[in-house]
Amino acid sequence: MKKKALVSLVLSAALMVVAGCGQKAETTSAAGGSPSATPASTAAPQKTYKVAISQIVEHPSLDATRQGFLAALKDAGIVEGTNLKVDFNNAQGDPANNLSIAQKIASADADLVLGIATPSALAVVQQVKKAPILFAAVTDPLAAKIVNNVDKPGGNVSGASDTNPMAVAQLMDFVATNMPKVKTVGLVINEGEPNAVIMAKNAEQSLTKHGIKLIKAPVTNTSEVKQAAQSLVGRADAFLITLDNTVVSGVDGIIQIANEKHIPFFSSDRDTVEKGAFATVGFKYYDHGYQVGQMAVDILKNGKKPADMKVTVPEKLDLILNLKAAKAQGIDVTDAMKNGVKDKEKNIIQ
Repeated sequence: MKKKALVSLVLSAALMVVAGCGQKAETTSAAGGSPSATPASTAAPQKTYKVAISQIVEHPSLDATRQGFLAALKDAGIVEGTNLKVDFNNAQGDPANNLSIAQKIASADADLVLGIATPSALAVVQQVKKAPILFAAVTDPLAAKIVNNVDKPGGNVSGASDTNPMAVAQLMDFVATNMPKVKTVGLVINEGEPNAVIMAKNAEQSLTKHGIKLIKAPVTNTSEVKQAAQSLVGRADAFLITLDNTVVSGVDGIIQIANEKHIPFFSSDRDTVEKGAFATVGFKYYDHGYQVGQMAVDILKNGKKPADMKVTVPEKLDLILNLKAAKAQGIDVTDAMKNGVKDKEKNIIQ
């Protein structure tokens, strides 16, 4: 019995030594970098940004603004589907939807909010109190009470206006100088949009200096735009629209009538000229959105505060002409008109 007990004790000790050696070998193997024993990585996961966008309606200028904004983020390494989640909301031009969208965004946890166009920007500013807010495609952020100071906005809001006050004046000067037969200009306008009202007032002041009368054809929704333009036939020598979201959304009807009746059609944005208006003094909305996107990068990656970021306006204005539209509207494009274009390669549209 004693002999058997001794043998068992020796065997147990041997097994413990073997187990200890095996454990030591496994530890050594791990230190050597065995794939099966590699420790879990301690690297911090890549931050994912959440950006909420409220856009009053979809039309070329506002869509281009959004595309430029996202392109600026992408160029800075903030890429949708990789480290960026975008909550895009389109109000379809409906004020109730616009308010509902702003309330939804306010209850979420976005790292940044973008309001595209005056109604959307105003709604998110009124509802969102914690997240940084940027705005784009806003005509007059002061008059709309989106900010109180464009140089040092304060609060959680900043952005870029899409209107340089000189743009409307330069376009009206172009009309007066190059089209002496134009004595009345017909404006299709939704007077429920503050941005449209402000620009209409600027246009009227500029035209009055040249002895040209502005006639308004009011609308309340996009379905009325074509009929409003039709009502100006025989009363207006030229058509004009401002950065009016309701009207721009129905601009095809104005283009159709302008072409059928040979009435020169002037717009306040490049995208409408590309679509079929004759001329504007403006810029690319993609570039405008890109500029706001760069502001977003400064906020998201560099910790800047909207309160300290100056509200910007387009600086690179140029006359933009659509020669195909001119032909359709019975306009004789002179060398003097073309000479008013600084960048002829980009801004004379064939």
